[in-house]
Amino acid sequence: MSTTRPYPPGDLGPESGGAGASAAPRPAAPAGQVRRLRLAGTRGSVVRARDFAREALHDWGWLPAANADQRAAAEDVLLVVSELVTNACLHAEGPEELRLRCTAKVLRLEVSDLGAGSPAPRTPHRAGRPGGHGMFIVQRLCLDWGVVRNPDGAGKTVWAELAAPS
Repeated sequence: MSTTRPYPPGDLGPESGGAGASAAPRPAAPAGQVRRLRLAGTRGSVVRARDFAREALHDWGWLPAANADQRAAAEDVLLVVSELVTNACLHAEGPEELRLRCTAKVLRLEVSDLGAGSPAPRTPHRAGRPGGHGMFIVQRLCLDWGVVRNPDGAGKTVWAELAAPS
C-alpha cells in the first residue's frame, strides 16, 4: 500500500548502512544512478521498457537474484514498469520517457507522458472484473507513488518507488 514518508517524493531518504545491513554482500548500485529510455513515437513501448528495466536490474546487481525475496523484488519492478507504461499507452497518448533511479534503498520509476488525466486505482477494486487493475497493482507493490504535472502544463510524470531487495 502507499505510505506517507517524512521526506518528499524524489528525496529517497537517508542511505542505508550499519548494523541493519544484510550479511550477504550484493553489488551496490552507484548512488543516484539514473537510466533513461526515450519512448515517444516508438512501437512496442511496454516490451522495450521491460527489457530496458531488466538490463538495468542486471547492471545494478538485482539480477540474477540470489534468493526468492530478491527475485520477487525484481519481478515487482518489471511488473510496475509494465503497468505504468501500459497506462500511458492506454490513457495518455503514449509514454514519452521511462526513467529509473537506483539507490541502495529504493528504486524510483518515472514514466512521462503528454496526457491530461491523472491515474488512480479503481475504487472500489473488483478483483473479478477484467481490466482496470494497473494502478491498484502499483499501489499494492510500491512504497509510494504519485503524479507530478509538468511545469509548462503539457503532460505529467507518474512515479513509483519500490524497496531494494535485502
